[in-house]
Amino acid sequence: MELPKDASLLRVFVDEAERLNGRPTYEAIVMKARELHLAGATVLRGIMGFGKTSRIHSAKVLEMSFNLPAVIEIVDTEEKLNTLIPLLGDMIKAGLVTLEKAQVIHYKHEGEKK
Repeated sequence: MELPKDASLLRVFVDEAERLNGRPTYEAIVMKARELHLAGATVLRGIMGFGKTSRIHSAKVLEMSFNLPAVIEIVDTEEKLNTLIPLLGDMIKAGLVTLEKAQVIHYKHEGEKK
């Protein structure tokens, strides 16, 4: 799959403990992105954060360390990301979704010849 230099970055912020149909919401989003043949997705686990309620989630606070922030980053063309964006409203109970322009510098897999 080729990815143009001018692409977009979709970021989805959720709590790692949030579930959709029995599995983590972040996993459901990544699998939906794969099903839609988007260029790639990565889930990042935050060590600290807060959202709309201003409640702190932190790895420092033992009782809350099971529910840290998770960020799903997905890069592709804005057109292709727009196939996923309308689905996110039904997938996410609480969170934030952002979209920004991204410049692709390097995109290839191991063993791929340039």
